[in-house]
Amino acid sequence: MKKIQVVLLVLVVSFMPFMQTFANEGGEKKLDIPEIVLEHLSDTYEWHIATYEGKHISIHLPIILRSSATGEWHFCSAETLPQNFFFDHAHHGKIYEKMPDGSTVRPLDLSITKLVVQLWIVVAILIIVFLSCAKWYKTRNEKSQAPKGFVGAMEMLVMYIYEDLIKPSVGEKKCGRFAPYLLTVFFFILTCNLIGLIPVFPGGANVTGNINVTFFLAVCTMIAINLFGNREYWKEILWPNVPVFLKAPVPLMPVIEFFGLFTKPFALMIRLFANMMAGHAVILSFTCVIFLGWSMGVGFGLGLNTFSIIMLLFMNMLELLVAFVQAYVFTMLSAAFIGLAQQEHHAE
Repeated sequence: MKKIQVVLLVLVVSFMPFMQTFANEGGEKKLDIPEIVLEHLSDTYEWHIATYEGKHISIHLPIILRSSATGEWHFCSAETLPQNFFFDHAHHGKIYEKMPDGSTVRPLDLSITKLVVQLWIVVAILIIVFLSCAKWYKTRNEKSQAPKGFVGAMEMLVMYIYEDLIKPSVGEKKCGRFAPYLLTVFFFILTCNLIGLIPVFPGGANVTGNINVTFFLAVCTMIAINLFGNREYWKEILWPNVPVFLKAPVPLMPVIEFFGLFTKPFALMIRLFANMMAGHAVILSFTCVIFLGWSMGVGFGLGLNTFSIIMLLFMNMLELLVAFVQAYVFTMLSAAFIGLAQQEHHAE
């Protein structure tokens, strides 16, 4: 307990000059916590690294736009944006184009945003990790011992997901067919969740807290379920084993089963998106409470500083657990839905 108190005291004293500076500079400006949280959660056209002496240190990412008025392509950055294009802060900083008649439209935007770069970093990490593990297995021989260290940990995690999750859910006969996809989904979500907890570059982007990413993952699962579903699966949807009056003349049960084709992936999408976005929002909110306390005075600053640091430590530890749990739950539900589409008919 004494060690924890010492750590908290050191953190409070360390943050004190920064909090006082923020309070002095932003005393006239009201701290808008919801705006700050939404700004950090949204996708941007630059990667902000730090602020030093009032100057923002950022990586300006390439912006690729096609004008709706002239059809011309523009390759630029946030600093060299053409005059007829502007950042609309009412739409989370997205780029809009001002037309000759005075109206504004959303141009074709193929820009390399912060979220895209974070996805590339995650893919690069996964490729390096699994190629290094594959290299060990290629060079092993009969006299080689069991893998140790990082390779051993990866083998343990892969076998745990395969043996205890994929095989029981999909079935022993067909689990090998869907295991590559399910293992890829698990490690992709887990890596995105973990790297999103790193507050500095090259981490910090909330990839799985973006509805577009979770939508794509849910669509991939929906394709795996319905494209490879067997005859018995589609029979249960179009002509389920229920009393006839529930199927004809009004196809009540088939309609309900048909909507289930979309509600299952929709639940996967919303579950992952909401949990990861909420976790990051809570962490950012507690961080803003530190600045809010110092803007109210030294007394409030010391009290709220201590409370916020304790909650931040707790939330970050909790988010480490949630990062694994959400990857596990998404993979488990995907495997369960795929397994239901592979069930064979059993005689009564």
